[in-house]
Amino acid sequence: MNKHTSTRIPLPRRIRRFGEILAVSAKLGLTSFGGPIAHLGYFHEEYVNKRKWISEQSYAELVALAQFLPGPASSQVGIGIGLQRGGLAGAVAAWLGFTLPSAAAMALFALALRGMDVSGSAWLHGLKLTAVAVVAHAVWSMGRKLAAGPSRAAIAVLACALALLWPGAFGQVAAIAAAGLAGLWLFRGGGTEAAGPSGGADAPAPQPPLQCGAALFSLALFFALLLLLPLFTRLAGAGAGAGGEALLLVDSFYRAGSLVFGGGHVVLPLLESEIVPAGVIGGDDFLAGYGMVQAMPGPLFTFASYLGAVWGGIPGAMLATLAIFLPAFLLILGALPFWSRLSRHARAQSALHGVNAAVVGLLLAALYDPIWTTSVRNAGDFSLALLLFAMLAWWKLPPWTAVVAGAAGGLLLGLLTSL
Repeated sequence: MNKHTSTRIPLPRRIRRFGEILAVSAKLGLTSFGGPIAHLGYFHEEYVNKRKWISEQSYAELVALAQFLPGPASSQVGIGIGLQRGGLAGAVAAWLGFTLPSAAAMALFALALRGMDVSGSAWLHGLKLTAVAVVAHAVWSMGRKLAAGPSRAAIAVLACALALLWPGAFGQVAAIAAAGLAGLWLFRGGGTEAAGPSGGADAPAPQPPLQCGAALFSLALFFALLLLLPLFTRLAGAGAGAGGEALLLVDSFYRAGSLVFGGGHVVLPLLESEIVPAGVIGGDDFLAGYGMVQAMPGPLFTFASYLGAVWGGIPGAMLATLAIFLPAFLLILGALPFWSRLSRHARAQSALHGVNAAVVGLLLAALYDPIWTTSVRNAGDFSLALLLFAMLAWWKLPPWTAVVAGAAGGLLLGLLTSL
């Protein structure tokens, strides 16, 4: 069995790679607006197209795995890429870089800017249009490679329709499962269509991220914490003093990160039902943070950073952030090695051809709803989104330029409509 990736390279090089992964993921954490699906578009542009850290096919397989797992899908994809690029240290660097900008901003907001309302800001609407362009570019780019040919295109279209007609996490999982079965049947002979372009051929082949023993330990720790934290909370008498409230916070956030499918928008009402009635924070404070997190780049799960800061300042923010992201970290560390091994078998590869096409269909469905339906309201919005798409797809400009142009364009559209 291959050893852990980071043990095969000298320490100075591992340190440089850690810094490289941290810097790239921090840039994404500062510029990735628009929610989890938009994040996957930003990741695709940065990690697959620009830096070629991961192949097109491996990226689609990682996205499919994240769709099956509970927790923040985009964060899990980033952690998985960091794991394959730099081992366990790379996974930590990828998570830190992508999460810290939003987490720090939400914690500071909790301390100083609780009354701000940015929900109707013109610049924020411009950033939502940037997300339209980013996801459209990802669908266009991935579709040419992973949904090429009539069979895979049909799978992508049907997966898109199923996700739209059966919204929610269960519809997405059903679409991926059905696509896997279709791939087993359609591509069982390894025909030319199944072996079509996978993209990112010059990307390095991912190494087994962890040994099986370490992966099993991660999964065991995940389930142990899920079962034991509620018990410890009851034994400690949650709510009786700061220690009890801290344990209640950890239990609530860990359980939310462990059991919620569908990303940050789904986890918010669950947290409200547990945190507000318990008296940890007030309802008004909760809603203020809910409005602010919509304007933040990076993962929506950093709403936990805000709640923790309202409760206990910076230490509370750190505690809540670690608690809600720990399940995602343990699950991806535990599942990815087995997923990587499974994907190398011939029948599994046939199924993955169908799954990869379904991922394109799911992105297309998300491009329509909720991204397009909540962002493009008139001809001006469409024109700005088209301009931003051209910046990415035809002029090959970096994504951060589209973010800046989107915010500026949103302000300009807001000014024109007010005249």
